[in-house]
Amino acid sequence: MGIKNISSPITQLKNGLLVSCQPRAGSSLDRPSFVSAMAKVAEEDGAVGVRIRGTRNIRAVARAAEIPVIGIEKISYPDSDVYITPILESVRRVHRAGAQIVAMDATGRPRPHRQRLSEIIEKAKAEFEVAIMADVATLQQGLEAARLGVDMVGTTLYGYTEETQHCKGPALELAGRLVRELDIPVILEGQLHEPDQVRKAFDLGVHAVVVGTAITDLDWHIQRFIAACPASQVKKRNQKS
Repeated sequence: MGIKNISSPITQLKNGLLVSCQPRAGSSLDRPSFVSAMAKVAEEDGAVGVRIRGTRNIRAVARAAEIPVIGIEKISYPDSDVYITPILESVRRVHRAGAQIVAMDATGRPRPHRQRLSEIIEKAKAEFEVAIMADVATLQQGLEAARLGVDMVGTTLYGYTEETQHCKGPALELAGRLVRELDIPVILEGQLHEPDQVRKAFDLGVHAVVVGTAITDLDWHIQRFIAACPASQVKKRNQKS
């Protein structure tokens, strides 16, 4: 299981597109067979990597595709707003499932079980060979994550934290500032919907980009077109009455 003959998955991502294959939880597409098929199509069409949620899906994709997998878990805890690979055990599971890069929330917010980001990174690096991607929302968070020893920084959480909830992506300005301030790869992720936005990101010097909704979110695409149909307007009026 896993990707063969890869010396540096991060190097393989340089100047390329990563496709986030994460069907919505509960969707009929949220099955390992469908997720691995989406990842394989992305590979066949030239994507340099994929971002995958959940150990079952990661295992399936690692068997089906030969491009690097950025793996995550999404787990909600009542005592924390951190849900992307929130604890050390999550990092272990994602790595064991076959992800060459583990992405995790690096916003600095309190984590579940009082775990500390610095300790998770230190222990993960000591236990096994894995590249860590820090999902951040601000420049300061990116700088701190780099200081703690992550291998790459992504703008994934821009617009999704309390201090950035008023911000609309894609986080081009943030990505540009991170590129200027850091000497590790910067990934632009979040609300990339048009090829022109991707070109602008690379003009800023990012290492790679992640696109998800605009490519793989079938529910989002269907709902956009349904919203333009007369039947959809009638349904909305009936729901209000």
